[in-house]
Amino acid sequence: MTTELPNELPSELPSELPGPTISADGAPYWRAAAEDRLEIQQCRDCGAYRFPPSHLCRECGCDNTGWTAVSGEGVIYSFSIVHRAPTPAFRALVPYVVALIDLAEGPRMMANVTGAGALDCAIGDAVNVWFEARGGDGAVREVIELILRARGEWDAVLQRYR
Repeated sequence: MTTELPNELPSELPSELPGPTISADGAPYWRAAAEDRLEIQQCRDCGAYRFPPSHLCRECGCDNTGWTAVSGEGVIYSFSIVHRAPTPAFRALVPYVVALIDLAEGPRMMANVTGAGALDCAIGDAVNVWFEARGGDGAVREVIELILRARGEWDAVLQRYR
């Protein structure tokens, strides 16, 4: 039996979605996200970008770290379509896409792919970050989402990865 899947997520997300667990290393990331900016750590000694946040640089081992705004552009490295909600709060969203995204600056991060055609995404599709306020109080929660860009529209971005 074949199940027909919707081609996009609901336009209004449930307000009871759980918020992130914010660590000391990740707090600057969430503060920037609350202001609609994607910032990741960058080593001040060797210049390497890193995500997820950590105390030491994975390239040179130093602890001289800063936070840098990045483009939010990337490509889908891998993805999975979730058909079974992990908790009741996510039931209204299934099916939805969780993906590993290779950012233009180098690091790989996990995020949801949203927007029209999200369920038709493919490895190598260009994506762009956008931020979303969740929760009844409008607080920014789980803000890092990626929206699928129209295929063919971002050839210049894709050329960086070939």
